[in-house]
Amino acid sequence: MSVTANIAGEGGSALPGGNAPGAVEPVLRSQGLSKQYGPVTVLSDVTLDILPGEIHAIIGENGAGKSTLMRLLSGYAEPTRGTLSMAGRPVTFAKPDQAQKAGIALVHQEILLAEALTVTDNLFLGRELSRRHVMDDRTMRRLAAEKLARIGCSVSPTALVRDISLADRQLVQIARALLDDYKVVIFDEPTAVLTGEEVDRLLEIVRQLKAHGTAVLYISHRLDEVQQLADKVTVLRDGRMVGTYPGTALTQMDMARLMVGRELATLYPQKSAPSDEPMLSVKSATVPGYAEDVSFTVHRGEILGFAGMIGAGRTELFEGLVGLRPAHAVIELEGRPVRIRSQREAIDAGIGYLTEDRKSKGLLLEERLAPNLTLSALERFHPALALSRRRESAALTEAVRSYDIRLKSPGVKAGQLSGGNQQKLLLAKVLLTNPSVVVIDEPTRGIDIANKAQIYAFIHAIVGSGKACIVISSEMQELIGICDRILVMREGRLTGEVQGAEMTESNVALLATSGPKPRPKAEGGTEWLS
Repeated sequence: MSVTANIAGEGGSALPGGNAPGAVEPVLRSQGLSKQYGPVTVLSDVTLDILPGEIHAIIGENGAGKSTLMRLLSGYAEPTRGTLSMAGRPVTFAKPDQAQKAGIALVHQEILLAEALTVTDNLFLGRELSRRHVMDDRTMRRLAAEKLARIGCSVSPTALVRDISLADRQLVQIARALLDDYKVVIFDEPTAVLTGEEVDRLLEIVRQLKAHGTAVLYISHRLDEVQQLADKVTVLRDGRMVGTYPGTALTQMDMARLMVGRELATLYPQKSAPSDEPMLSVKSATVPGYAEDVSFTVHRGEILGFAGMIGAGRTELFEGLVGLRPAHAVIELEGRPVRIRSQREAIDAGIGYLTEDRKSKGLLLEERLAPNLTLSALERFHPALALSRRRESAALTEAVRSYDIRLKSPGVKAGQLSGGNQQKLLLAKVLLTNPSVVVIDEPTRGIDIANKAQIYAFIHAIVGSGKACIVISSEMQELIGICDRILVMREGRLTGEVQGAEMTESNVALLATSGPKPRPKAEGGTEWLS
């Protein structure tokens, strides 16, 4: 049976189970691996052979069981049923350090670093080097600098983690996993907060691990990365295996179809023409240390994109404009001057902001969904100074329906939702304040392809209702696919604008890295800014 036939039928693995005589012995094997939490089964009967010198991708929608599988393989959770073996010998991991000692490292999707410690302290935490019973700080700093340079991370080994960017924190976490030689390295969404050169460097590191004979398990929602890297692809859906396929046999649409179990509609909605009416005009915006003299206008019905490399100042610019950072700017909203010194003032003026970091800045993960939803619009839910649980519950019911937030129970905490459902909850929370302009920073970070399509449709609906939307994204294809225009930043300044046929990855990348001298262009083309 051909791989294509297997994809259509989804009846099992496209690769035969077991090992033929003379085949390479798996460095790690799972057989019938399953996990239950109470009565809920989150993973069922997963059998994998992980080979040395092979990149094995695991893909699936949010909630498919990918992260649960990684936790079982790396000792962060114990299976309810099933077995693990390494080099043919049964193993059990009650704790992560047991898996690490056996040769398995996990690069987490979440940033798990001690913010009050230095980069070096975090790299060597729990495995500090000593010399004559004294901590060998000099050697640890030297090794830290070497490992960071290897993956293209330019932060100082002595910098405090709380003072470095989210992307650099992820690179530090990756460097920590590469300090020792492991037999298996598991990457769980490693590029979710990286862009451009950082992604390319990481993919090259993954290839180097393969060449070194290390087995790599790679989880990513970015199917282009999977297509570039994977020797094998295992697809999970609803906690079960759909199958394991040769990486070269699957197109990105094949992967998407296997993940969702149906044909996927066009990812990006058809664009509609925005009006000429300005909704938000910003002049000479400056956020000290991050952005300088930025001016732009977004119109009613328009999706305006902001592109740039990490450190370009995009996020910090808009944090300043919505009152989360000190900033200076002349702002007009629907033709009237506004002054914004806090996020509350931004909300009252009619500007909604979705942070790029939904887990630590956007949602209260240990709270129920209803308080998360209504937090920014409490005045609508506390008549006579008493919170109306009935209104709050009704608002949640409507949000769950309108934004297709999938949950097992209305009483779950926000942290128990998948990444895609958390993002939809955050979007519902911001839109509950009825803003005129919505700013969305990294709208689909860490989100599977089916939820991406929904988020894009929601953004299209936002501007279709007469609002304006600004999208900040590290994915150029995303910006090109949904935006009417794209502004590009570099080192805190605007370097250019692309629209129409000039919205290509090469044009955006040129402006983001080393934009050319100013060159006027006819309407509908590219405007290079000095």
